[in-house]
Amino acid sequence: MKKYEAAIIGGGLSGLTAAVYLAKAGIHTVIIEKGKDVGGRAQTVKKKGAYLNLGAHALYKGGEAEAILHELRIEPSGGMPGTKGSAIWNQSILPLPHHLSSLFFTKLFSWIGKMEFGKVMMKLTKLIPEAVGTISLREWAETEITDPMVRHTFYALCRTSTYCIEPERLSAQNVLAQVQKGLKGVLYIDGGWQTMADALKTLAIDAGVIVMNHQSVDSVKKENQFILSLNNGEKLEASYVISTVGPEQTYSLVEGAEETSLDAWKKRVKPVYAACLDVSLRHLPHPNEQFAIGIDQHILFTNQSRAASVSEDGSSVISVLKYLGTETTADPEADKLELEKIMDLMQPGWRTELKAYQFLPHIAVVQGSCAMMDYIPYGPSVPELPGFYVAGDGTGHTEMLVDAAFASAKRAASAIIHKYGNLGIRKEA
Repeated sequence: MKKYEAAIIGGGLSGLTAAVYLAKAGIHTVIIEKGKDVGGRAQTVKKKGAYLNLGAHALYKGGEAEAILHELRIEPSGGMPGTKGSAIWNQSILPLPHHLSSLFFTKLFSWIGKMEFGKVMMKLTKLIPEAVGTISLREWAETEITDPMVRHTFYALCRTSTYCIEPERLSAQNVLAQVQKGLKGVLYIDGGWQTMADALKTLAIDAGVIVMNHQSVDSVKKENQFILSLNNGEKLEASYVISTVGPEQTYSLVEGAEETSLDAWKKRVKPVYAACLDVSLRHLPHPNEQFAIGIDQHILFTNQSRAASVSEDGSSVISVLKYLGTETTADPEADKLELEKIMDLMQPGWRTELKAYQFLPHIAVVQGSCAMMDYIPYGPSVPELPGFYVAGDGTGHTEMLVDAAFASAKRAASAIIHKYGNLGIRKEA
């Protein structure tokens, strides 16, 4: 039986980040990844010279992910997309206000609505989210926003920042904090998000991490040490385990999980889904249409190429998302048609310019979001299983999306490093 000091289940951004911190502290670490390569939902697929992420991704400026990457001396190259864009309302394209002067020219609002939208945006920049209290996003919006169209547009901005729908089920203070973060800007990454995963993998391997691809964990049992049974019949022994695979899968792996707080975590924290269409076009039929959010549809349209180099020949890579919330059922064909109709609206004639096409009908964009009212911040430790930790974007405390993935990874690794040091075991410089 192979023995390691730490075993990490899942080789996505969270698993890789935790592994780097552990290995740099001198802890003998293995990553067990079921796929042929690391990256998880941060993988990038290369099709006909275009780099297609698994849906639209963005790195929040000033967020925990950017800070941790900087700490690890990884500086992703790319660009910040402009805020100029459109709103989709009743199958029409209307200018979306992106600064004060543009507010006066939009046909999205009445004159009174324009004044209120400006006030709402000013309020968002000065608001202290914690002061809002434990109310839903809908309660806050119904109280603070009078004009119905302004309210619809506000909900669309919240949806774009959190990937979550259903305002009545969202925490006002958590969503407002995330919107404030989004207003500071995001980064689109050259070459796609796989470049981040590859950089973390290189750091991990250089620090001594063992990466096992094409292997999955069937079960985790606590004896004197943790025994991890793999799908190929092999078993590993580890003093510490970090699971990054989400509440349901973590629960299913751990023997006796029903007697631990993993049970409450699984019941309360649910994945958030989206249907994603990614295409590469030789030329944009309508080059002025680069970005749009749906006001009466749960839709995002964005040209990733307007800020990042994501193709080898200059073709444009566009992502269109339909936010599905926590719904586990979907109609893939209907969703695909809806996303293609958005392409018809934004870029009529796009099919004649098509180079690459990727449709993901029902992808979990996050394993759980603290935007939800019933979300419980969990981890990094599982109290009933000393030495077992959880990380990933379903274990954010106040962070969301990729920021939760990175922040939780650092929390889990730091907890192990602290315990490791307290045991008096030698750590490398």
